[in-house]
Amino acid sequence: MERFLMKDLADWKDSARRKPLVLNGARQVGKTWLLKEFGLRHFESVAYVSFDNNPGLAAQFDEGYDLSRLLLMIQAESGQKIVPGKTLVVLDEIQECPRALTSLKYFCENAPEFAVAAAGSLLGVTFHEGTGYPVGKVDLFNLHPLSFREYLDATSNSTLREVVDSGDEQLLGSLTVKLEGLLKQYYFIGGMPEAVATFVDSNDLDAVRAVQDGILFGYERDISKHLGSTGAEYALSAWRSLPSHLGQENKKFVFGHIRDGARARDYRSAITWLVQAGIASKVNRVSKPGIPLAAYTDESAFKLFVLDIGLLCALSGLDASSIVDGNALFTEFKGALTEQYVCQQLVSDCSLSPYYWSAENSRGEIDFLVQRGSRIYPIEVKAEENLRSKSLRAFSERYPDTIPRRFSLSGFRDQGWMQNVPLFAIGNPRNWEQTTPIASL
Repeated sequence: MERFLMKDLADWKDSARRKPLVLNGARQVGKTWLLKEFGLRHFESVAYVSFDNNPGLAAQFDEGYDLSRLLLMIQAESGQKIVPGKTLVVLDEIQECPRALTSLKYFCENAPEFAVAAAGSLLGVTFHEGTGYPVGKVDLFNLHPLSFREYLDATSNSTLREVVDSGDEQLLGSLTVKLEGLLKQYYFIGGMPEAVATFVDSNDLDAVRAVQDGILFGYERDISKHLGSTGAEYALSAWRSLPSHLGQENKKFVFGHIRDGARARDYRSAITWLVQAGIASKVNRVSKPGIPLAAYTDESAFKLFVLDIGLLCALSGLDASSIVDGNALFTEFKGALTEQYVCQQLVSDCSLSPYYWSAENSRGEIDFLVQRGSRIYPIEVKAEENLRSKSLRAFSERYPDTIPRRFSLSGFRDQGWMQNVPLFAIGNPRNWEQTTPIASL
């Protein structure tokens, strides 16, 4: 299946300032496939090695960073001659060998003619003492589950994706029912490549759920493997509590919802691990929509979302019948799934870092805030077609230099002070083109 990141990888190959590449992401998002496919399309050959359950390969890096020796070893291990400019060297599961990660610094400084790409999970989490990340010496790319637009391509709906990308409001209006049906389908299946491929091959939602359950089992096994017994207990408890947190009207993460008497100090490191592992996304509160948003972060308040909406459905035990029968998906657990979906698209398809805002002493809240360049976009999420936006309107009047957006099941609508965008069209770059803020009207 096509991944939009392929174009960025092709640009990396042709860049005059190319450094070794690190493709980061949670397990099962398709890193290995993408790098191998990239090599097949854009190089004459691929020299692939993996550090997973391969202590002999890892031991070679303990001998030092003689690149000629390391390249000869990789050549022998992969069975592929390495030719500068013609061969892509792929070091998979590199987190299992921190010294291999460090070696990328020496490839950058001493052998830039070689195209080296590393893939790994949990980077920055499992480094051994005495090793370090090659800061400034690598080009970092992040791979996420398939976005909704990628899902359209993968399910033979590329024409619909092209219509979404065109921004043709009249044409999109005529296709709304079809797009909403596919969106509802995506809510259940999500964007994990194996789950999508299983649906494409079988059209069987039960088979999709079996795949999702297997992925969740693997994540929980990773938690138990990489954390001590106490740390694993805290991380698993926090992870399994996410559906109940997201099911609340106020989705702020509350430690007491994990279990009675739960204390923040016991769970903060566990949550940090979940986020660094890539299986959860942390959305911090900001005190005001200032530039940059990160400078106004309130570390004590945050929302926590799951890596993928399909995995959230599986973690919640949401049955397939509730997806296919009518509009149940948009009414049952609707707020949780729709905010999860929007957060996921902002990260994966729009390359944005979402925050949220809430008033100190009132119920006012803005679901998400994102910064694009020097502009701040407050975002309201509506699971259905209820277009009342009191909080968003009050926020825009309080901060008139912001550019409000509302994502809902309604069609495109420009209300002057705010634009409504259909949920299925979040990834269209036109949504983030500057419009005149209310202060200038």
